[in-house]
Amino acid sequence: MGITQRLLTLIEAPAFGKFITGVIIFNAVLLGTETSPTLMEIAGPLIVTLDSLCLTIFVVEIAIKLLATGRRFFTNGWNVFDFVIVGIALVPGGSGLSVLRALRILRVLRVISVAPRLRRVVEGFISALPGMASVFLLMAILFYIGAVISTKLFSQTFPDWFGDLGLSAYTLFQIMTLESWSMGIVRPVMEIYPYAWLFFVPFIMVTTFAVVNLLVGLIVNSMQDAHHAEDEVKTDAYRDEVLERLESIERRLTEQQNIKK
Repeated sequence: MGITQRLLTLIEAPAFGKFITGVIIFNAVLLGTETSPTLMEIAGPLIVTLDSLCLTIFVVEIAIKLLATGRRFFTNGWNVFDFVIVGIALVPGGSGLSVLRALRILRVLRVISVAPRLRRVVEGFISALPGMASVFLLMAILFYIGAVISTKLFSQTFPDWFGDLGLSAYTLFQIMTLESWSMGIVRPVMEIYPYAWLFFVPFIMVTTFAVVNLLVGLIVNSMQDAHHAEDEVKTDAYRDEVLERLESIERRLTEQQNIKK
């Protein structure tokens, strides 16, 4: 067995995946402790050393995968994701790059690439993006229409909320999320404009209960499709395995019959 095959066997072993998952979770805890001045004062050098050790393990893992798969490494989206996340963590922590160093916490996202169930969730979300783009466009049109109407109606009396298109759009977004929409915004407006509910209630019904639920439905359908696709792959693999075994049994029976003849 060549070294490439041995490396492939290593990275495909369940124990290797569990080990990397454990390191990711442990590293996430370490990165959280670094935000505590008290803990850093007590065990700062130890925490930094353990963090560097975790990063070294991630670099070694990437190197092993590169050696085992070669150029095929970059044909897998999750491998590229891991490569970028680990690469960001290797950026030196200069003053101009402090933001990039803060992005080390993104290493926690690596648990997505090693957990099949989480990968399915992300893949389902990504597959829903084209449909979501249409829904977002529809929502943008609705917000633009609502912002123009509310600015023209309420800007003079409530300039802080509806003074221009930007303020109106932000206020309408708050209303769509149902955060203090009634007592905080709509009722004060209705004290001046009693029939303002004729605008706000339909807006909430359309955006919050219709358009947002369209997004949820798209994501759910995409995740179901991802599950079905994976089940089909497993079924096809099982079918091929059964057919291969049946062919092997048939060959053996044929050979035995030939020997008897």
